[in-house]
Amino acid sequence: LGAAGVNLGEAGAASSTTGSLAPQNTPVPFAGVFQRPRELTPYATGVDAQGPFEQFALTARLGQATILPGLSTTVAGYNGIFPGPTIRARTGVRSEVRIRNGFPARGLVYPQAIDLATHLHGSESLPQYDGYANDITPPGFVKNYHYPNTQQAATLWYHDHRHLVTAQNVYSGLAAFYLISDPYEQAQLPQGEFDVPLMIFDALFNANGSIAFNVDDDKGLWGDIIMVNGVPWPTMKVKPRIYRFRVMIASIGRSYRPTLSNGDPVHIVATDDGMVPIVQTVQSWRQGTAERVEILIDFRKYKVGQTVDLRNLSNKNNVDFANTDKIMRFEVVADSGPASTITTIPTALDAGPVTNADRGGIATMKLTPAMAVAKRELRFERDGGQWTINGVTWHDVEATGFTKLFANTQPFSVEQWTFTNDSGGWFHPVHVHLIGGRIIARNTNRGKPFAWELGPKDVFYVGEGESVTTLIQFTTQPNGEGKYMIHCHNLTHEDHDMMVQFSAGNPQDNDPITSDPAVLDTTPVGSFPPAYLPGFPAGT
Repeated sequence: LGAAGVNLGEAGAASSTTGSLAPQNTPVPFAGVFQRPRELTPYATGVDAQGPFEQFALTARLGQATILPGLSTTVAGYNGIFPGPTIRARTGVRSEVRIRNGFPARGLVYPQAIDLATHLHGSESLPQYDGYANDITPPGFVKNYHYPNTQQAATLWYHDHRHLVTAQNVYSGLAAFYLISDPYEQAQLPQGEFDVPLMIFDALFNANGSIAFNVDDDKGLWGDIIMVNGVPWPTMKVKPRIYRFRVMIASIGRSYRPTLSNGDPVHIVATDDGMVPIVQTVQSWRQGTAERVEILIDFRKYKVGQTVDLRNLSNKNNVDFANTDKIMRFEVVADSGPASTITTIPTALDAGPVTNADRGGIATMKLTPAMAVAKRELRFERDGGQWTINGVTWHDVEATGFTKLFANTQPFSVEQWTFTNDSGGWFHPVHVHLIGGRIIARNTNRGKPFAWELGPKDVFYVGEGESVTTLIQFTTQPNGEGKYMIHCHNLTHEDHDMMVQFSAGNPQDNDPITSDPAVLDTTPVGSFPPAYLPGFPAGT
């Protein structure tokens, strides 16, 4: 980040140092005003032979953000903002998202131009719309992404996935929420004012207000300032109601262990890919990069003026600083407005019927080991300075013309995959594209999943020395066979070069690079002016 041409840090510099902000430009915890991400409206809606649809348009471009006192920060974001615009979709209503690369010829973190490969994380998309790392949209080009939205309600997010530079592109601001809703989720969980997305992100800043991309020997980056929705350590005013917080970690390397400062519990109602069958009550939870955890906090017992902080207990091998034990503050204000639709903490949740049951789909949390037709292991290792999966890197995949596969699974088959971390002093948040999985075993926690991961998952936190076993069903779209990626979501590890691929069905179908590539955008710039829904007042 920063003005084009500014040197924002060299890869290999130590990230265990703090940023270089002057005291007057250093944010003070809890002084910032909470903001919700802006919600984008579709530029067109309709119904065709395939059913209802909505069309959205985004331009990835530079923009200015006020993050630090007295300084402006240049961001590279969708529509030039960070977080990017939230897209709210509905199950059964497909989306088309037009993404134009509006960046200049010179980049920010490094001189080369910012190429894009946008991934809708958690979507059951066709391979050519999945953000394959080598499916590139250069500056001046545009790609139309088609999202089926056939899955159940869940908190997804979209972010850049360009091979070798995913970390710097996401760190520069290319990340945003994509929320899928359905009637079952709407009836059982808080909505509207009481449904609050929280994108947590840490960064280091240079003295001029630009973000310092200081990667520690290809191991990761840990910032000394934690932001929520782009605001450092904000304070949010909350009413004495039950709130739903969609907690998503967009940090490129840091993991978190959130907890409330007064010791009160939170109630976990959803994980990456949707609602949990049984609501889990915990006092803290472990959450890594790209994982989503939806929690309920009941503020009804608090008095007006009372505050409670969301703290961070941290985890092994994070690099922590003076205030990285803090995330945000809640301040209770007088009640007002219409009555809530949710007035009790649920104990169980019904996610509704499986949307693809007619094609063999099974609810993720009803998968059993007896259903598995194959068992596979993926070992995540540090080998000769390279991050590898079973000794393979994405460079190896490229060298075969993208034919090398970890596995060739069959559509709607069930398999048992075990992720093992043999790399030493690092954790790996493992992301498998396309699928949702059910964790059935860990070699820690007495062999059982943790309470905060008893829902459908697409990111699997594999801690130091841990093995995680999951059941996966490969629920492809009609005519949707093809190749998908598996990688560590510590984005520095992914870029260097911890990523492989599998095929769901025929690997020759739906080539992710050539089936529907980006094209030169001949539409005049500004043809799709963004329109946003009215937001809630600042601070709430």
